[in-house]
Amino acid sequence: MFLAFDGDDTLWHNEDHFQLAHREFESVLAPWATAEDVDACLYRTEMRNLPRYGYGVKSFTLSMLETAVEISGGQANGKVVSAIIALGHGLLDRPAALIDGVEAALDSLVDHRLLIITKGDLKHQLARVESSGLSRRFESVEVVAHKDPDTYDQILNRHQIPVEEFVMIGNSMLSDIAPVAELGGRAVHVPYHVTWSHESDHEFDNDDHLDRITTLADISELPPLIRGWT
Repeated sequence: MFLAFDGDDTLWHNEDHFQLAHREFESVLAPWATAEDVDACLYRTEMRNLPRYGYGVKSFTLSMLETAVEISGGQANGKVVSAIIALGHGLLDRPAALIDGVEAALDSLVDHRLLIITKGDLKHQLARVESSGLSRRFESVEVVAHKDPDTYDQILNRHQIPVEEFVMIGNSMLSDIAPVAELGGRAVHVPYHVTWSHESDHEFDNDDHLDRITTLADISELPPLIRGWT
């Protein structure tokens, strides 16, 4: 069996740090707008910029800068810009912190071929894999711009993986679960305690594929599930 893992908020913590950056960004722009208005404007900017910049910290930082200009009416000065850049650097420089139970789960799955399929900035995501200490456990790391059925299909073809033997494990219904289930593979949903609104604004409503989706409370439940399947 071929097991692929998402990285952010599946193997290591991610969204927590973005949430902290959001709170600091709200403080930076407090002279011009409420926290709610800052968050709403930033989300609109991020969604508008996704086709241009893709996912990741660099995209987030550029969207924060653009939001600052819009919210302040062009009054944001160098001090504000420096504070926003520092927020981006802080996210980029933070080493990956593994979620509890990840290492034990991977140790129990050594008889299977393991891959990481994650989206975002190539350099940053590869650095996260390296800082996590998990790289030796995976035969391949795939950093992609989008996670959709076509992208997964290309990866399966490249690695010569039959879709019926493929399992994707992740926290996002939008990126990790729905595309794989629609493609004909199995998907294991391990929710994180907080999810970016863009990822959570998605409900899987195709009853034809529900039998391919399993939801677990914790990644420690994954090894016995896989053993049952094999």
